[in-house]
Amino acid sequence: MGGHSHWSTIKRHKAGQDAKRGKIFTKIIREITIAARNGGDPDGNPALRTAITKAKEANMPADTIKRAIQRGTGELPGTQYEEFTLEGYGPGGTALLLEVATDNRNRTVAEIRSLLTKHNGSMAEAGAVAWQFAKKGLLVIDSRQVEEDRLLSIALDAGAEDVRHGDHSYEVITAPPEFEAVKRALQDAQIEPSLAELTYLPQNHINLEEKTAEQMLKLMEILEDHDDVQKVHANFEIPDEIMEKVAAQTG
Repeated sequence: MGGHSHWSTIKRHKAGQDAKRGKIFTKIIREITIAARNGGDPDGNPALRTAITKAKEANMPADTIKRAIQRGTGELPGTQYEEFTLEGYGPGGTALLLEVATDNRNRTVAEIRSLLTKHNGSMAEAGAVAWQFAKKGLLVIDSRQVEEDRLLSIALDAGAEDVRHGDHSYEVITAPPEFEAVKRALQDAQIEPSLAELTYLPQNHINLEEKTAEQMLKLMEILEDHDDVQKVHANFEIPDEIMEKVAAQTG
């Protein structure tokens, strides 16, 4: 399994116990508000439905979710966010793709550039890194939930592109238009993903040794902690023992 999913799993466990719940709520509220620009009905807006699910998993109050939707649809006044991606390089030449939502583009770009420079990274020109990633639907399934043959049958019949077997889980990969249908088919079969999101998956990977890996993971955490960074995607591969060490430290 690639570094992206490993890191997502670690961050998800950490988020469940993180004392900085306010920061987690801020990012989800921003995601809901942006998604709601395309309509406030989650039944007809998959991005909004996904954001609301994430909010409920984080135990966000219903009133907070409602207000975020209303700010997005314009029923309530609110900050106007600009969405864009930033590209860069991390330690060891790792490719980085950042999804950003901000009310001040110049400030955010300057801050991200500074963070990268301070942590053995650098900003890249537009297009220099993005070609190494493909937008996909990703669903991670605990391998104890289902036999591989059954999962393959359900996922592929519903339109999935691929099913990959990791150490303790499966990754179901879809094209973005098929993501919702595959997720629904799994849930209808009583198979609940531990992670379900539209994301950018790297098309190639860079293997990192321990020292560089630790630097990379530190940079990932710093970038994800930035208020305006919604998601960070990277193409690193890190040995399981280092990932487990990080999970223990952050869990």
